Amino acid sequence: MAGYLTTHVLDTAQGCPGKGIKIDLYKITAAERVFIRSLVTNDDGRTDSHILPADEFKTGTYELEFHVGAYFDAAGIDLPEPKFLDVVPLRFGMSEEAHYHVPLLVSPFSYSTYRGS
Repeated sequence: MAGYLTTHVLDTAQGCPGKGIKIDLYKITAAERVFIRSLVTNDDGRTDSHILPADEFKTGTYELEFHVGAYFDAAGIDLPEPKFLDVVPLRFGMSEEAHYHVPLLVSPFSYSTYRGS
C-alpha cells in the first residue's frame, strides 16, 4: 500500500466546512523546511486532490500551514488585530506507508487536530 496525505477543515464556530482556505505543505528535515505545494479547500472543506499524493509520498516530518485568518476575514467575522489565530501550523510525523488524514477543527480562538482515517 502506498502512503498519501489528506486533510480537511471544519469551522467549529459557524458549524460548517472551512471553504476557500489556503493550505501550504512543507517537508521538514534537520537542515531545512522545504515547500512542497499550496492547495485551497473546496466547498466541503477538503482539497480536490491529495495534499501529498502516493507517487510523492515519503515518510518523515511534515508541516501543514492553514491560512485561517484570511478565511475568517472573507467570512465577515470581525476580529481584533492582530488576530489570535492567523496561520495555524501543524507539524506531524508520518512513519509508515499509509493513508494519513490530518484535519483541522478551527474557530477564531481555538483549534484542534487528530490523526483521522
